[in-house]
Amino acid sequence: MIRNILGSVVALAGAASAVLSPFRDWYGGRAGQDYRVADLFEGITPTESGVLVSILLPFLGAALLVVLGVVLRSRLVVALAGLVVLGFTILWMVRQGQAAGSLVVGGDGEGLQVGVVNALAGGVLMLIGALLMTGRRSRRERERKPVEPFAVPAADQVDTWPPTQEPGMSVQTSPWPEPEVDPYTGPDPRDPRDARTRSYPQAAPHPEDDPRDPVHPPHRPPPPPQG
Repeated sequence: MIRNILGSVVALAGAASAVLSPFRDWYGGRAGQDYRVADLFEGITPTESGVLVSILLPFLGAALLVVLGVVLRSRLVVALAGLVVLGFTILWMVRQGQAAGSLVVGGDGEGLQVGVVNALAGGVLMLIGALLMTGRRSRRERERKPVEPFAVPAADQVDTWPPTQEPGMSVQTSPWPEPEVDPYTGPDPRDPRDARTRSYPQAAPHPEDDPRDPVHPPHRPPPPPQG
């Protein structure tokens, strides 16, 4: 957003400089509005030109392109406007050099003057503004939603937190500590190597575990009479 605003301001400043340049002197005390657009293609002539058919015309078109590009946030349109201004200015310099035999930069009003500098600076500022602008996002980028790298799992889903790439039970499913399990499980009765352990005499049951009644023990039958 900030880059779009900054680029738009720079591009609009370049458009204003380009539009004002034809009203200033370009070469030998002659203003830019005195050069016809046709002179850029047919050769420079001393014939005076009207404002609407002068070099101001392409510069006005470039300024409108800048405004359109800023509204649409189009870097391509703004850059195209800068190329138009630079192209017509350089073409004028070529034609003026052919007409005068050479181009000179003088402070006495006989060489290139401030109007050409304004036109060149305006075109460069338009290109800089296009580079600063971020442009308009495509529809796919606008519809793309940001994805959370570590989304919180739902309450009915079993997962670990923080999330891992391995499925399984949660690391902690209860706020209480898990009970410790005795690592010794005893011999395996199905293992033949542990058969010797099954031959050991079993311990007598504890009296408390005797199912018989300790108060009323069972009666034994009397012995047979001796003959």
